[in-house]
Amino acid sequence: QVQLVESGGGLVQAGGSLRLSCAASGRTFSSYAMGWFRQAPGKEREFVATISRNGGNTYYADSVKGRFTISRDNAKNTVYLQMDILRPEDTAVYYCAASSTIWSTPPTLRHDYNTWGQGTQVTVSS
Repeated sequence: QVQLVESGGGLVQAGGSLRLSCAASGRTFSSYAMGWFRQAPGKEREFVATISRNGGNTYYADSVKGRFTISRDNAKNTVYLQMDILRPEDTAVYYCAASSTIWSTPPTLRHDYNTWGQGTQVTVSS
């Protein structure tokens, strides 16, 4: 089973950028669609972005579209989330997740994912 470890979170000023990384162990990373979710205190965990197994398809939540970019490097067993023009409302714990379901429509539900990382804190100050 794949194991996921996020990194790259931290404190950044509004308007700045961060790049999150999610490193996967195991030999079947390319078999999974990957996604990013986030959860702020007192709020539900929400979908952010997803990318298909070969990287050919991506899908974003409206709240981050045009500012965030998801990508993957299967040779490095890593998925990335490039976050630009960050806003205070982007503050949350960000989670990487893997989905073994067949990609028909973009997987945007928590139920679509069966493996989760531990999360990394992103704090955007004004």
